Amino acid sequence: MSDAFWKKLDHLLATSRFIVDRPKDSTHPNHSSVTYPLDYGYLENTTGGDGQPIDVWSGSLSSAGLEAVVCTVDLLKRDLEVKLLIGCTDEDKQVICDFHTARNSAAVLVER
Repeated sequence: MSDAFWKKLDHLLATSRFIVDRPKDSTHPNHSSVTYPLDYGYLENTTGGDGQPIDVWSGSLSSAGLEAVVCTVDLLKRDLEVKLLIGCTDEDKQVICDFHTARNSAAVLVER
């Protein structure tokens, strides 16, 4: 993948505030059976493909570097999104992909 792609994402991360609105082990506000395995949030003052701020997963590493993105498709919502993965180990990345591959969704990981 193009180095320019990752540099633009790095710039978005560096110039945006990351808000964690669903901390690790919290439940989804509308679906109490869905528990977040890692911190999940968004980049303030950005817009993703769904018209909402860009989604971000924050893993267990102390560094906040961008290691990957995950592309998700949700058949119930009829939606496709890209989510940024920061500070993620290989195990974190797998957990995130598994989270998005349950129910009526699927995910593909794109690593830097």
